[in-house]
Amino acid sequence: MQTDKNGAAPRSMQRRKLMIGAAALALGMAAMPRLGLAQTPPTSEVNTTGLAVTDDTVKVGILHSITGTMAISETGSVQAEKLAIKQINDMGGVLGRKIEFTQEDGASDWPTFAEKAKKLLVEDKVAAVFGCWTSASRKAVLPVFEQYNGMLYYPTFYEGLEESPNVIYTGQEATQQILAGLDWVAKEKGAKSFYLLGSDYIWPRTSNKIARKHIEDHLGLKVVGEEYYPLGHTQFNSVINKIKLRKPDVIYAIVVGGSNVAFYKQLKAAGIDMTKEKPLLMTISVTEDEIRGIGGENIEGAYATMKYFQSLDNDNNKAFVKAFKDMWGQDIVIGDVTQAAYLGPWLWKAAVEKAGSFDIDKIKEASPGIELTTAPEGYVRIHENHHLWSKTRVGHAKADGQYEVVYETKELMEPDPFPEGYQ
Repeated sequence: MQTDKNGAAPRSMQRRKLMIGAAALALGMAAMPRLGLAQTPPTSEVNTTGLAVTDDTVKVGILHSITGTMAISETGSVQAEKLAIKQINDMGGVLGRKIEFTQEDGASDWPTFAEKAKKLLVEDKVAAVFGCWTSASRKAVLPVFEQYNGMLYYPTFYEGLEESPNVIYTGQEATQQILAGLDWVAKEKGAKSFYLLGSDYIWPRTSNKIARKHIEDHLGLKVVGEEYYPLGHTQFNSVINKIKLRKPDVIYAIVVGGSNVAFYKQLKAAGIDMTKEKPLLMTISVTEDEIRGIGGENIEGAYATMKYFQSLDNDNNKAFVKAFKDMWGQDIVIGDVTQAAYLGPWLWKAAVEKAGSFDIDKIKEASPGIELTTAPEGYVRIHENHHLWSKTRVGHAKADGQYEVVYETKELMEPDPFPEGYQ
């Protein structure tokens, strides 16, 4: 597909594409009332496979950890998905049907995620599921979605090396997040050495494998250490001492969930002042949601590589942040995964209305090419591999718990979940 220098489709082609989710984000555009007046197609035409669709409603699933170590990260995703569902319902629903949701708790336990996913698909017969955070939970549910032909909208930045017709990946894969961030810190900060640290499961390990490959083989720089700790781990003094002895230019941290609270507080207690950038800390796992638990004063000066920060200064994001705070409280914060979770219901709605059906196979076929021009992060488009074209940004953590955007790629990055030379 031909694109302009920003990766966007030409205007004439964009007008031909379905823009339902994009327009809805404006919350009050003049065109919205007309959607509610459209004739509602009969259920027999839009639901031929026995999904939970009636003449008036359609049921979807929300599947995240609201208990356990991952609740600190996943609560925002639940809030974002419920906000999107409310907004869609307020504008008339999907194909004239209001969305009802069934929420299940994965409880930070991967077998539980698989069990709940099966319940949602087999018993509840939901038309789509918005859920998961960790790659471990996604890997646990993926066979369930493929066996029972469900549709999952997965919001988290992840390691790539996966592509499924039953998943729309609304976060970034590893090359979109890792490579641009490492290039930036090497060029702008003169970094020469790195200490890789992560939680002990597939996403941090695979991401650091890609990071090490890029650092050593493409940038010609050095990795001086690499360690992993179980989810929920809270004692980091040993590795902090190793970091102080080896004196890396960059701590590259992929610590996940509640462990972040202990890690960053212990870093500060050990005398590592991130505002001095000696060493500089770069994370790909700490969003504003985690900072709320960590405390801005404990992570000030760190850098994060994401595609979205709450501080993005554009009209789309301002409207989103206002709506989010109006629904969930003025002291709430919004992180990268939360925003990506918010995209899920809009992208699903757009695919349903493009296909004119809730049937999963028709949703799969309709999804590539769907675009949102007013997503909070900016323009996004679904690639044929079911990932999103998106920009990469670097944020600098401030004491108030927000990130200041200090860099962004000029163009959208094409998703490449199977990067040659990095596998």
